[in-house]
Amino acid sequence: MTSTAALPLPATTHVAIVGAGPTGLALAVTLAGAGIDFVLLDRLAEGANTSRAAVVHARTLEVLDELAPSRALSAELIGRGIPVSTFRIRDGARPLAAIGFDGLPTAYPYALMVPQDRTEAVLLARLRALGADVHRPYEVTGISQDAEGVTLTTATGETLRAGYAIGTDGMHSAVRGAAGIGFTGSAYEESFVLADVVMDWAPGAGEVTLGLGTTGLTVVAPLPGGHYRVVASVAEAPAAPQLAFVQGLLDERMPGQATVRELAWSSRFRIHHRVADRYRVGRLLLAGDAAHVHSPAGGQGMNTGIQDAYALGRAFADEDLDGYEARRRPVAQRVVALTDRMTRIATTRNPALRAVRNTVLPVASRIPALRRRLATELAELNYR
Repeated sequence: MTSTAALPLPATTHVAIVGAGPTGLALAVTLAGAGIDFVLLDRLAEGANTSRAAVVHARTLEVLDELAPSRALSAELIGRGIPVSTFRIRDGARPLAAIGFDGLPTAYPYALMVPQDRTEAVLLARLRALGADVHRPYEVTGISQDAEGVTLTTATGETLRAGYAIGTDGMHSAVRGAAGIGFTGSAYEESFVLADVVMDWAPGAGEVTLGLGTTGLTVVAPLPGGHYRVVASVAEAPAAPQLAFVQGLLDERMPGQATVRELAWSSRFRIHHRVADRYRVGRLLLAGDAAHVHSPAGGQGMNTGIQDAYALGRAFADEDLDGYEARRRPVAQRVVALTDRMTRIATTRNPALRAVRNTVLPVASRIPALRRRLATELAELNYR
């Protein structure tokens, strides 16, 4: 995903958005649709072209319907992805539980598997259709606020005066740092491998698999073009995981289920579970990963950020900024708690706890009310 030639930075704006990932783009689209003046800045010369986050949940598709007429954004994204209606939990090759999204009270009863760069491309196209674009590359190195507004300074010495500044600039947010907002939580001990592969996968492309095991959590999900996304926690991942490493992980954790034929892309990352102590200090506000980070179990990070963005954009339009934190911070706390529980249950090394888990999950998953409750939580339909 690329942008046009660098746009000159204006002197003033009402809202400065720092960071043009999915959250920043969704906020910009929301503000543009409401006729609110903004500038969206990003430090990169062009948008990232790797897949990273790979699932769009039902509630996010509903939000996209609010951002374009005739469901144009959701339809465009659905055309680029794979709808999957089953989330299956396994211990090795053994199925323990299945959570179905079909039957949920939404027009989108599935998880849409689609690479993040395609989600960003759809949002950017909508932003440009509304007459706006990303200002890049502008790295914000200084942020100060006073009673009348915020002054942002770039690495090249340019300044932008704004009524408000929004941090959609990720876990190491410059806006959060300038606001002096704490980021309470901690890091998981394990590192994580992320890889997009072409492989023969016995369960097939009709499900997202969450694999449990004493050596770590493993997620396998289908992607367009015959690819699969593999996310796995390991004690210490190599900087650039190779095909043999990914094959070894799958052989160990899901024996006989996978034959990896091609490695399209891979990376290593570390995961924290944290929530910002506040979402607003004066004229500085936070959304997305600047406000919350958590385990990839459940695939809810990007989704929660896009929903933050829509809620914040509507708060500007409705002149209700004081209500934004009250609506969205409890959602982040709930998502972080859920994904942390999923991760710890998935990776427990305690034999007694594993035995209880593997006994209880199949029984619990046969109770319709419990299945529906977890499906609704994963789809984020509780957060309307």
